[in-house]
Amino acid sequence: MERLSSLFELDLDYTSLDNTFKDLSYLAAKITGTEISLISFIDSYTQWIISRFGLEVYQTPIDDTICQFTLSEEDHLEIEDLSKDARFTEKGFIDDPMNLKYYLGIPLKSSNGLNIGSLCVLDKHHQKLSEEKIDQLKVIARQIIGRINDANSIKTLNKELNTQNDTYKKVAHDIRGPIAGIIGLADMISADKENYPNDELLNIVGMMGRSGQSVLDLADEILKNSHQTVNLSAEPFTLQIFKDKLQKLYQPQAFNKQISLEIQSNIAFDIIQIKKDKLLQISGNLISNAIKFTPNGGNIKVHLDLILEADKKILLFDIQDTGTGMSEHAIQEVLGGTAESSDGTIGEKGYGFGLPCVKKLLSELNGEMSIESIIGTGTHFKVSVPNV
Repeated sequence: MERLSSLFELDLDYTSLDNTFKDLSYLAAKITGTEISLISFIDSYTQWIISRFGLEVYQTPIDDTICQFTLSEEDHLEIEDLSKDARFTEKGFIDDPMNLKYYLGIPLKSSNGLNIGSLCVLDKHHQKLSEEKIDQLKVIARQIIGRINDANSIKTLNKELNTQNDTYKKVAHDIRGPIAGIIGLADMISADKENYPNDELLNIVGMMGRSGQSVLDLADEILKNSHQTVNLSAEPFTLQIFKDKLQKLYQPQAFNKQISLEIQSNIAFDIIQIKKDKLLQISGNLISNAIKFTPNGGNIKVHLDLILEADKKILLFDIQDTGTGMSEHAIQEVLGGTAESSDGTIGEKGYGFGLPCVKKLLSELNGEMSIESIIGTGTHFKVSVPNV
């Protein structure tokens, strides 16, 4: 759970990272002389391959990965002959057409030292890498995490700048009213010389008016600049983009089980911008969970919508499957954060972390989740996230 929290805190978009890391996946293969290199992050269900060299693969269920075992290593994992390792004798990647034999993986560590992914190299031929080459791979692994952390720091800085802009706007609004009142009073006194004949008083009032006007101009300038710069560097994210990313990420998982995955959004709100924070992680875990517990040939429907209020937007997404269903007791365990793991419909291993992670992420966003389910019929998750 702590490992996944570290991963989800980075709020990665697995669909848009290839260009950031393709030079490093290429470099890893060339340094080691191997045919394949992969850079991956691994959540509770899936190994997400964000950059690759020599093998066009973008994701794989965690049960079918070698890199899941790298997560348990402090330094690296080297397997000189995959066909002789009992963990992989029934996996397709050791047979035709891949015939993979050699593997070496370096764990990717979060800033608090938890393994959240891997840099690995693979080859069809037996070999053993020298300590020097392994050390070079470790340097690349550190560079991968460095780039991720740098991007995350920039994202955090942008949020802080936007928050600062909001503070400036509030201050400007707060001072504008009183200052405008002072200027109006000064103008009134200056215009009524008969009742205020004292030249010294008029001079003071004039100074007061000019000073107030100067502060008022400053407030207007703050408001103008804040309006122009807020969210200037944020990546556009709308319901349409949200839907497209979910389809790209999870259609392959559904296809592997011959499950019909239908993702829809309210077209009336498709182009309205929303905040991206943690939404892919929350919805992705729920969709992966639905795929896990829906039998081959089943159906999953996802619907994205918005509620627009005067000063905020509320995101709604529903995920409904034709899976095995949940008892009322199981639902309460999920909502209470005490649910235990169980295997999927085709024996997919469960690690019991997906739904607790969703609850944690929703709590951070002040979101809510409800569950309706019928054993043998399916489950319906309803999620709302305010202030998107």
